[in-house]
Amino acid sequence: MPATSPKMKTLFSAVQPTGGGIMLGNYLGAVKNWVELQNQYHCLFSVVDLHSITARQDPTQLRQLSYQMAASYIACGIDPQKSPIFMQSHIPQHAELAWILTCYSNMGELNRMTQFKDKSSKNDSIPTGIFVYPALMAADILLYQTHLVPVGNDQKQHIELTRDLAMRMNKLYGPLFQIPDIHTGKVGARIMSLQDPLKKMSKSDEDVSATVFLTDNEDVIMKKLKRAVTDSVNEIKWNDEQAGIKNLLSIQAAISGKSTEEVTASYAGKQYGNLKMQTAEMIIALFTPVRKEVEKLLGDKTELDQILKRSAEKAQEIASNTLLKVHEALGLIPRSI
Repeated sequence: MPATSPKMKTLFSAVQPTGGGIMLGNYLGAVKNWVELQNQYHCLFSVVDLHSITARQDPTQLRQLSYQMAASYIACGIDPQKSPIFMQSHIPQHAELAWILTCYSNMGELNRMTQFKDKSSKNDSIPTGIFVYPALMAADILLYQTHLVPVGNDQKQHIELTRDLAMRMNKLYGPLFQIPDIHTGKVGARIMSLQDPLKKMSKSDEDVSATVFLTDNEDVIMKKLKRAVTDSVNEIKWNDEQAGIKNLLSIQAAISGKSTEEVTASYAGKQYGNLKMQTAEMIIALFTPVRKEVEKLLGDKTELDQILKRSAEKAQEIASNTLLKVHEALGLIPRSI
């Protein structure tokens, strides 16, 4: 792998291969920006399949969704020549460093994680993986000497723990890890559920009509937008009292690059049906070429497998160097002996 330019920082991001894959909220809120970030940072993008098995997964579906997620990254414009796209499970150093970080964390700080508390409150039997999940997430980040991690508010607590673990080990053993920061650059659009516009669009929503996925075809997208929740005001305005209308206007603004004021003004005197129909058409125009490229990559996985292999080799070179430093610091015998 070419030497990293000292002027370019490293950015790491990852997504789980669960739900229906990349959705409209992911794309407009994050992935669209990641494509631009490739020219500003040394980026690494991982499909974190090991994280997904904290919940029981159907093996066939997990494998298919993992391929689909990798293909979607590429189809959306992530260039694997610039930015490795790899499976977390293809880099064994993730699991190994996660164990080491687990040994340097304590139960109190893991128990305070909001996501653990939320998930454990809903289950009588709690998988251990959910409890130690933040240590694996920390390993994902620290392996690559990451400077910046683009995350939402729901993951900020995990980044804080990652920083704490890195500083703890650096204090004990010297400079092992780069201390990561949250990427606070351009923030993408916040897209809400089509069925409950007071909550974010989610790929895990039980209501299939609430979320538009990259892999949805034209008919499915049109049906979902026609069913989008609006209100009885019957006037297209930008205000918090009309959350459903505001969400559709936000989607159009994010896709077109126009301001929300411009988009709203264009609908003066028009009906809700016009807004729904034209929003659907814009999403279809945006996603159709990307979906076709995903289908092409998935149709013959030979090329996709080679991309994943080459990316894993690049990522593993960095990960191996980091783990070697950790082994030496902890007093573990080098594998070469």
